[in-house]
Amino acid sequence: MAVTTTSANTCPPNCGLRRNGCYAESGPLAIHWRAVSEGLRGSTFDELLQEISTLRRRALWRHNQAGDLTPSSPGVIDAGLLVRLARANRGRRGFTYTHYSPTPANGAAIQQANQLGFTVNLSAQTLAQADSHASLGIAPVVVVLPQGTIRPVRTPAGRQVVVCPASLGNTDCLNCGICQQRDRAAIVGFPAHGAGAQRVQAIFFKGRPS
Repeated sequence: MAVTTTSANTCPPNCGLRRNGCYAESGPLAIHWRAVSEGLRGSTFDELLQEISTLRRRALWRHNQAGDLTPSSPGVIDAGLLVRLARANRGRRGFTYTHYSPTPANGAAIQQANQLGFTVNLSAQTLAQADSHASLGIAPVVVVLPQGTIRPVRTPAGRQVVVCPASLGNTDCLNCGICQQRDRAAIVGFPAHGAGAQRVQAIFFKGRPS
């Protein structure tokens, strides 16, 4: 499955996982991400759009295994670039995740991308935040879960959270595709993993009612 990596300066400044457990900041991916961020690897945005246009029809692909949507200013998604990305994706099944806060401006950009067929998942760090994101009705939602979670859970508002099938070893991303399903009702949960898993798990439990 085709994937992209975007420079670290695209990550929103208020992301709770930034330098605090983000899986892309350690391991082999971190080496590649650092090279992209330093301009030693990669291409321009226009070249990216051209590459997307060469993917076969209905191809499933993931944008940003590391990095986030391109900002126009700190904390603000560049809506124009996101629309161009969504239009380049037409006829294909691209998806991504974002830690940008769904402010009115960001939320409108994210909703428009989803309406154009490019799936942008809102990423939550706690079950309460997942409820908050889901209540907006603008995009599908994903959330981190404690290490080793294998069974579905419920948010405080009763929404179902299904554990990522690939993390359970039942399939892989290419043969699953649940994160690309824009109209799904379920929230997808990703058990904390990688070198920073303990820190990610700590963030999750801080947002959990005692």
